[in-house]
Amino acid sequence: MNRLLSMTSFGKGEKTAEGLTWTVEVRSVNHRYCDIHLKMSRQYAALEERIKKEIAAYYTRGHIDVTVNAAGHREQPVLLEVNLPLAREYHEGLLRIQRELGLPQAPDLALLASFRDIIAPVEGEEDPDAVWPPVREALAAALEQGLAMRRQEGAALRADLLERLARFGETVGRIEAAVPDLAAKKQAQLQERLDNLLAGVDIDPARLAQEVALMADKADVTEELVRLRSHIVQFGSFLDSDEPVGRRLDFLLQEFLREINTLASKISDAAIAHQTVELKNEVEKMREQVQNLE
Repeated sequence: MNRLLSMTSFGKGEKTAEGLTWTVEVRSVNHRYCDIHLKMSRQYAALEERIKKEIAAYYTRGHIDVTVNAAGHREQPVLLEVNLPLAREYHEGLLRIQRELGLPQAPDLALLASFRDIIAPVEGEEDPDAVWPPVREALAAALEQGLAMRRQEGAALRADLLERLARFGETVGRIEAAVPDLAAKKQAQLQERLDNLLAGVDIDPARLAQEVALMADKADVTEELVRLRSHIVQFGSFLDSDEPVGRRLDFLLQEFLREINTLASKISDAAIAHQTVELKNEVEKMREQVQNLE
C-alpha cells in the first residue's frame, strides 16, 4: 500500500470515562523534523512522554500541536496547603497592632484564616495509569482522523507530481530530439562566420573539422540527459514507495536543477534555452509540493 502522506492534517477524538469527557485535537503542518508541542493541564504532565510515543508511531516529521482537555466533574478529595511562613508574618503583624493600639485581646485563628494565601486548595496529582486509557483512546481517534486526511492529501499531491513529472519528461524528450541537429547547425554557423571574416582565404578542411569537433564536444549534453532520465525514473519510484520519501524527493529535485543548469550552460541555443527555463519552472513547482510530503 502506498504510504505517500501529507504533513498537513487535523484530527479530533473524544472519550468519556468516570464523569470526564476527554477531548484531544491534533494539528500538523510541514517541518524538517518531528516537532511535537503539547498543551494540557499541569496535573496531567506525567502523560507527556506516553502521548509523544503514540504520536511518533504516526509521524516521522512535521510540526505537531496536540491539545488535551478534560471537561466534566469527578469527585476528588480536596487538598489544602497551609503557608506557615506567611501565617507567621500575619500573626506577628497583628500582635504588633494589638500592642501599639492597646487592644484587649490577641488575634484568633479565624482572623488569620481569612487572609489571602494562608490556606489554599491545591490540585492533587492524578494517577497517570488511571487516566491514561481514556486519553489514549481519544488520542488514537484524533490520530486516525488526521491520518485519513494526510492520506487523502498525499494522494492528491502524488497525482499532481506525476502529472508534472510527465510534462518534465516530455520537455526533456524534445531537447533530446533537438540535440543531434545542433552539431550540424553549429558547423554551418561557424562556416558562415569564417566565410565572412576570411573571404578568399583558403582554410584547411582538417583544421575546420577539428574546431567543429571541439565545439561539439563542449556542447555534448548526453551525460546530463542520461542522468535526467535516471532521475525521472527514480522520482517516479519514490512516489510509489511505502516509506516516507519527502526528504529524498527534495534532494532529488536539487539534482534535477544541477543537471538542468549544466545542460543550459553547454547549449547556447535560444530554443533549447527556453525549454530549460520550462524545466526549471516545473522543478520549482514540484519542490513546493514536495515540501508538504512526509
